[in-house]
Amino acid sequence: MARAPADPPIERVEEPRAAIGRSADGPERTHPWHRVLWLTGVDYFSTLGYQPGIALLAAGALAPLATGLLVLVTLFAAVPVYREVARHSYVGQGSIAMLENLLKGWKHKLFVLALLGFATTDFVITMTLSAADAAEHACENPYLGLVLGGHQLAVTLGLLALLAGVFLRGFREAIGIAMIVGIPYILLNVVVIVRGFIEIAHRPEVLGRWMEALHAHGDPTALLFGAVLVFPRLALGLSGFETGVAVMPLVDDGPSLSGAASGKPEGRIAGTGKLLAGAAVLMSVLLLSSSFVAALLVPEEAFRRGGVASGRALAWLAHGLLGSGFGTLYDLATIAILWFAGASAMAGILNLIPRYLPRFGMSPAWVARVRPLVLLVFAFDVVITLIFKADVNAQGGAYATGVLVLMLSAAVAVTLALWREARTRAVYFLLVSCVFAYVLEKNVRDRPDGVIIASCFVAFIVATSALSRFRRATELRVEHLVFADEESRRHFDAIRGKKVDLVPIEHTGKAERWDKIRELRERHQVEGPIAFLHVSLRDDRSEFEATIEIRVRRIVETGNYFLHVKGAVAIANTIAFVSEEIDPRTIILGLTRGSPMSQAVRFLLFGQGETGLLVYQILVRHWDSTPEDDVRPLIVLVSD
Repeated sequence: MARAPADPPIERVEEPRAAIGRSADGPERTHPWHRVLWLTGVDYFSTLGYQPGIALLAAGALAPLATGLLVLVTLFAAVPVYREVARHSYVGQGSIAMLENLLKGWKHKLFVLALLGFATTDFVITMTLSAADAAEHACENPYLGLVLGGHQLAVTLGLLALLAGVFLRGFREAIGIAMIVGIPYILLNVVVIVRGFIEIAHRPEVLGRWMEALHAHGDPTALLFGAVLVFPRLALGLSGFETGVAVMPLVDDGPSLSGAASGKPEGRIAGTGKLLAGAAVLMSVLLLSSSFVAALLVPEEAFRRGGVASGRALAWLAHGLLGSGFGTLYDLATIAILWFAGASAMAGILNLIPRYLPRFGMSPAWVARVRPLVLLVFAFDVVITLIFKADVNAQGGAYATGVLVLMLSAAVAVTLALWREARTRAVYFLLVSCVFAYVLEKNVRDRPDGVIIASCFVAFIVATSALSRFRRATELRVEHLVFADEESRRHFDAIRGKKVDLVPIEHTGKAERWDKIRELRERHQVEGPIAFLHVSLRDDRSEFEATIEIRVRRIVETGNYFLHVKGAVAIANTIAFVSEEIDPRTIILGLTRGSPMSQAVRFLLFGQGETGLLVYQILVRHWDSTPEDDVRPLIVLVSD
């Protein structure tokens, strides 16, 4: 029979895994922020493989101006928001965890499940879009295309299958790999962009044609208005910030205990701030320069859907300006970082979903195992790839929707947190939230496929979570037992092991207890000491497990005992747990005459219901799963 630990913790603090980067032997050692930056970079920097082409397709000549607005949003909205997220959620749990801590109850649970649906959309589309773009780079390469040309869909599915296979075998340390694929990729992009500027310097007519195209859109005010209208289509260039805070546990906290006074790892928080700012500044420079070069040098017929530069504008320039040899090297580096971005997304799902659903009591058993979850995600990848036919541009809206919902939730979480702290900066982040809300609304209105896909994921998560919660409702659901004082511990130990009869009661008054004593003596021939048990529920009944506090007092007049439990999430489950700890001779349970349906709903949502029958059900289930030779308590059901 299970026993309470000697000194159980009152609160569990979980150090979650980073999106990538925990070895099979335990948490990885920490690293300087500039090394961890590349884990964020494989997701963030890899968008250069398709962002310039998507920007051209969405904005044409306005692409550099719209990209400039994107950079401003990155530096003055996204970076400040996620620096605050790092300050408030410094173990790497991100904005969803912040909102979870700020909100309570069933509304909060449903809200978190909805965000998990959008996060899943973000990660899954990251995998499918990255694989599709990697396949496009391979199929359009003059050498690889001889074998793979015309088979982009098959190559995309092959890359996704390879990704799933790697995770089925087990994924190991990733920082070194991220640097190996990230640094050369950035350097190759710099070479292409610099060569593009040299080409522009030698061909001033391309600058003149671009200026004429801008004039055709109107005066500077019209240009700015046009850029504001189209820049939400470029929002997928904001990806990578959630990963930036997810990898926080891998950032070195510095040589000294800088957070000792505040209780926070200040060195890690500062390092993560530098990581976020460094990645944003580097990416902003690359986005602006690549957008400008692509807008001037890539002709319209090339970047249109089906064109030779569609989804691969910089790769097309690399081949055209630097030759097929360099272009092939660029393609290989792009394929590598895009594939690794998919690995980052897969690891993100494998760590995000198990972090929340088991604690909510909303996970099937297989969620705790990696391989079934990998296979499920791979199935989603295949479906999404077939729906979009491995088209990079078609998936841009869905990807941007997932990214923007997470960024909006982060901005709202930071606003609420600073508002509670009475910080005037909350007003600034309220404005930032409005900016993200505008970008999200515009993106959803123009390309609703992201919301449709996210809604499917939300519906799937909510449905499976509800079914799992229903199936797990009759578990004991007590995480830890703590005693109110030493006297309670002493009395509790004294009544263990078939020494008392356990009688749960609804109220705590002495008159009720004495009436119960007389009734039990007369009707049920109870001779020994009685342990009366009263359970008080916590305010938030939506939690699945709880740490309960128990106070035990001996009633001197009768020699009986009174046990008062506080902080429970469900009455019947708590009674069953305490019964297992005490191991009484008899458990005498009262029955009501309430409607079975309403009682079931009250139990599932609010932890109440037909207590007598539920305690019996919970104990029988627990006994079936924990066989032992001891004599079980006698259960007596008494109708009121």
